[in-house]
Amino acid sequence: MKILNLRRLRGPNVHLSRPAVVARLRLDDLAGQETSDLAGFTERLLRALPGLTEHHCAAGAPGGFVSRMRGGTYFGHVTEHVTIELSQRIGRDISFGRTVTTGEPGVYDLTVECPVDESPGSTVPARLLEAAIELVTDVAGGAVVTGAEVGRRLAGLAEVAEREATGPSTSSIIAAARRRGIPVERYDDLSLLRLGWGTRRRLAWAAMTDRTSAVGIDVAGDKQVTRRLLADAGVPVAAGEAAGRVEDAVRLLTELGAPVVVKPRHGRQGENVALNVRTEEEVVEAFAAAGGDVVVERQLPGRDYRVLVVAGEVVAAAERVPAHVLGDGLSTVEQLVAATNADPRRGTGHSRALTRIALDATAGAVLARQGLDAGAVPAEGRQVWLRDNANLSTGGTGYDVTDRVHPDVTRLCLRVAGIVGLDIVGIDLRLPDIAEPVGLDADTAGVIEVNAVPGLRMHLSPVRGRSRDVGDAIVRAMFPGGSDGRIPVCAVTGTNGKTTVARMAAFMLAGTGVRVGLTTTDGVSIDGRTVFRADATGPRSAQMVLGDPGVQAAVLETARGGLLRRGLGYDWTDVGVITNITVDHLGQDGLSSIEDIAHVKALVAERVKDGGTLVLNADDPWVRSLPDRPRVRADRKRVIWFGADPGQPVVAAHLARGGTAYVQDDGWLVQATGARRTPLLRVTDLPGAYGGAAPYVTANALAALAAARVMGTPADVATTRLTEFEPRVHNPGRGTALRLGEVTLFVDYAHNPAALAAVLRTLHRLYGPDRCVALVTLPGDRRDDLLAACAQVLADGVTRAVLHDDEDLRGREPGEVSALVEREMRGRRPGLRPVRAGGYRDAVAEALTMAAPGDVVLVLYENLTPMLRHLESLGAIPAAQAPIVVPGRHPAAGRRECTLLGELPHR
Repeated sequence: MKILNLRRLRGPNVHLSRPAVVARLRLDDLAGQETSDLAGFTERLLRALPGLTEHHCAAGAPGGFVSRMRGGTYFGHVTEHVTIELSQRIGRDISFGRTVTTGEPGVYDLTVECPVDESPGSTVPARLLEAAIELVTDVAGGAVVTGAEVGRRLAGLAEVAEREATGPSTSSIIAAARRRGIPVERYDDLSLLRLGWGTRRRLAWAAMTDRTSAVGIDVAGDKQVTRRLLADAGVPVAAGEAAGRVEDAVRLLTELGAPVVVKPRHGRQGENVALNVRTEEEVVEAFAAAGGDVVVERQLPGRDYRVLVVAGEVVAAAERVPAHVLGDGLSTVEQLVAATNADPRRGTGHSRALTRIALDATAGAVLARQGLDAGAVPAEGRQVWLRDNANLSTGGTGYDVTDRVHPDVTRLCLRVAGIVGLDIVGIDLRLPDIAEPVGLDADTAGVIEVNAVPGLRMHLSPVRGRSRDVGDAIVRAMFPGGSDGRIPVCAVTGTNGKTTVARMAAFMLAGTGVRVGLTTTDGVSIDGRTVFRADATGPRSAQMVLGDPGVQAAVLETARGGLLRRGLGYDWTDVGVITNITVDHLGQDGLSSIEDIAHVKALVAERVKDGGTLVLNADDPWVRSLPDRPRVRADRKRVIWFGADPGQPVVAAHLARGGTAYVQDDGWLVQATGARRTPLLRVTDLPGAYGGAAPYVTANALAALAAARVMGTPADVATTRLTEFEPRVHNPGRGTALRLGEVTLFVDYAHNPAALAAVLRTLHRLYGPDRCVALVTLPGDRRDDLLAACAQVLADGVTRAVLHDDEDLRGREPGEVSALVEREMRGRRPGLRPVRAGGYRDAVAEALTMAAPGDVVLVLYENLTPMLRHLESLGAIPAAQAPIVVPGRHPAAGRRECTLLGELPHR
C-alpha cells in the first residue's frame, strides 16, 4: 500500500466538525482482496492490536469492526481502523474515521480525525498512517506481530505526539475558553494561543497574557531585584544578598549563618537551586553549579507554599512537597523511584500533571545526607527525600490548600502581585502554616520567590485535595463580563456571485463606521485597504481577518476549494449567505455531480450558529433544499430568503408565517416582513444593474442587503451605500464597463455556463444579440463537458469570438482548451468562425479589429490586473451606465436570447 497524497483539514469540514486528515491510499497488491481472503488475518491483527475489539464500525456496538473483518472487508477500511487504534495507543485521543472509494480500482480516500489543537504542520498524522500501512501489510503477509512489538514501533512517535500536545496549563485555558464559546487558535506546536476574534482578540502564552507587564516579568526574573523591591515595600523576605564572586557567597554564609539557600540570580523551575547549604565547600560547589551569579539567602523554616494570583484575586494555593518515595522494606530506592515514575500522570518536562523523578547527582547528594544511596532498601514507611526544593519540575508534588489560606496571607500575596506589577503571578512563601497569620519576623516566614508565567499543574492536578480550575480564572480575567470574544461574522458561498455579494455587504457594513475585514478571490482587505493580494477564500485568509485586532466585523467569501482542501477557518458564523448552486468544478476534489457541490456548499449553512441567520436564494432549487438538510438545523436559525419574484411559493409561504425576505417588486429592492413591504432602492438607482438589464446584479444586491441589515446596518445607510457602490472601483472585474472609441468593453469573470448565460443576456438587452463580440479564455482545470457547455452558451450569445488559453494551463496542453472551445462553438453554430490568438494581448487586438462602432466586447480574463492595465494602455476609459447607441439602430433590435440553459437570473 502507498499514500498518494495527504491533506490536512484544519477546521470544520464536509466530513466532521473537527480537524481531520484525508489520505489517498493505493492498495497495490491488496487491491481487490478482502480480509476473509487471507487465512488467519483477523486473529493475527487482533493479537497485535487487541483494542480493535472495542471498535464499533457500522454496527454501532463493540465488536462491530471485528465482525466486518471476519465477514470480509477491504484493506483501506482496515488501515483506517488501525490508524485510529495506533493513535489511541500513543495517547492521541481520536475516534472518527471514514473510508470511501475514489472510483479508481484499488484507490481509496481515508479520512481520520485529528485532535482539535494539534498543529496543522504536525507530522504525527502522516506517520501514524505509515505505521498502520506497515502493520497491516506485515500481518497480511503472514507475520505475527505482538503488542510489545507494536509498542516498540510507536515509541518514538509517542514521544513526538506528547511533545507537540498542549500541556496541562495550556489545556486548562483552552478548555475554559471553549466552555465560554470563545474561539481558540493555537499557533503551531507552541503554547501560544489566540483567544477571540478581531478587536476582542486576546493572546495567552501558558500563564502569561498580552497584558502581562514586561517590566513585571523582568523584575520577577531577577531574584535580587525582586527581593529589594519587596523589602523596600515592607514585605517580609529572607535575609540575603546577591553574590557575583565566590568569595562574596562564602562571606554571606558566615554572615547569615547556616543553612542557606544558593540559587541562580536569573534561574527558573528550581534548576541549580541548592538548599541546606552549610559549609564553605558546599557554597563553592553550589556557586559553580548556578553559573557564578547567585543570590544567597537564609533558609527559612516551615513549609513551602505556592499562591496563585490572577487579576487581583487569589484563585489557588498549594503546599509543595519535594520529590520523595516511601519505603516498603523490600524495594531499593531505585526500584521505588521507577515505580513512582510509572504513574501515568508523570512524564518528561511539563507535558503531564507531574514530572518524573530523576536519580541524578543532585538526588545522590540528598540521599547521602540521609545515609542512603540508590541501591539502599529503606524501611517500610520511611520517607526518602530525593530533592530539597519542592518544584514540580524536579518531581515534587502539590497538595491543595486553597480553602485554608489565612486572610493575612491573601492580603500579603495581593500586595506582592501589585508591587511587582503582574496580572498573573505565582508567589512562593515559606510559612509555619498557611492557615495562620503572617508574622513580621522575616527569619521565620516570608516570600522566597515571585514567578512570572507560573506553572498551573499543581493546582489543576494536586496529589491531595481539590482540583482548582485556574484556567477558567485566567479566561475570566481576560474576558470579563461573560464575553465570548467574538465579533459579527458573515460567510458567503455559492457557485456565482460570492465576491460581489461579499464586497457589497462589507461596503454597506462599513458605512456604519465599523472596521470591516473582508476576504475575496482578489485578496484580504482591512477597513477598505488591501493588505494581502491572492485568491483569499480559504481558511488562512479567514484567520488573517479574524486574528487582526483592528477588525470589528468580518465578511468572508468562502469557496469550494478551501472548504474541501483545508476546511473552514472558523467554527461558527452569525450569518451564512448561499448565492446559488450550479455546475462548476466537476471532476475536481472528488466532485462528480451537482449534488456533491450542494453538499460542500451546505457546510457554510451548517456552521451558522444557533440563533444566527441563513440568507438563501429562493430562485435556486438547490439552495431552496438546504433548510431540509438535518445538519443545517434550520429550525434553530432565522431564515431570510432573497429573489427576483415576491410571488415565488417559498417566499410567499415564508412571508405568510411572518418571515422576512428581500425581493425585487415593481422596480424596487424591497424588504418584506409578513404583510409589510418597505421599498429600499429603485433598481434604476443600483449601480451596475444597468436599469434592470442585469438581474443577477439585483439578486446580488438583495443578498448583500439582507446580510448587512442582519449585521446591524440601518436601512438608510444600506441604501445610501448601495448607490455609492461603483462596480469599477469597488467590484473590479465584475461587469466593469470601459469605452475604447465607439466600442464598449465589458470585463467580467464569468467562467461557467450559468454565469456566461447571465452576462450574455444582459449584453443582449443592452446592445442586441448581433452586437456581441467575445474575448474568451476558460480555466483548464474544468472538465471537458463543462468547457463544452460554456462554449455552447457563447456560441448562442455572440456573433464573433477570439479564443486564447490561460497562461496557467492547469494540467492542459498548450492550445488544448481553445481548440476544444472552438470545436464546440462551431458544432453549436456552424456559421460562427472563432479566431484563436496567442495570448491575451493578441486576443484584445484581434477582438478590437472585429468590433464595429456600437459593438460590445465581452472580455473574459485569467488575471484582472494585467488585463485592465493593458486595456488602459490602449486608451480605454470608464464607460457610462448606458450603452453606446449607433444612430439608426435600437440596442434591443434583432433580439435573440441565450437559450441553452434557460433563464438563470443569478450569478
